[in-house]
Amino acid sequence: MIKDGKGGAKTLTGLKFESRVSLKDIFLSLPDFDVKEDIIYFKDKKVAQLFQKHKLYKNFLESKINYSDFISKKLLPDEAIYVFKTKTMFIVEMKFQEVAGSVDEKLQTCDFKNKQYNKLLSNLGIKAKYVYVLNDWFKKKEYSDVLNYISSVNCYYFFNVLPLEFLGL
Repeated sequence: MIKDGKGGAKTLTGLKFESRVSLKDIFLSLPDFDVKEDIIYFKDKKVAQLFQKHKLYKNFLESKINYSDFISKKLLPDEAIYVFKTKTMFIVEMKFQEVAGSVDEKLQTCDFKNKQYNKLLSNLGIKAKYVYVLNDWFKKKEYSDVLNYISSVNCYYFFNVLPLEFLGL
């Protein structure tokens, strides 16, 4: 696992988050990347597809499988990126806090959600990776146990940046 990803959007090392913003907008700000109808292009080559919330089901899964044959309830990601080359769906949850709140408990649900997404997508030959993008609020000592837990259950987290290398882009 890589913590504290380095680099910013302009350096092509990672997607930099300064606040809650769509992945589409971040990709559009990068040189050599373009997004048309939620398809990500790198130098005019299709490399990935973006989904938000219900679009994962409506625009991707419904034509392939019935989700309820595999999981009992829809999970709605903040964002998802399907990378064609690696057949990997990155479930990206963005958590930005400025005061204590309910996000503390939400961070502890990654193992269940990761397993559910993998159960759903494995039928299509797709791997799921569950990842949080967190702001600096979560660098506090009181979050060390939950951050260690996230890593221990094969989920991922980064602070303010989602590295392109991690995505395979």
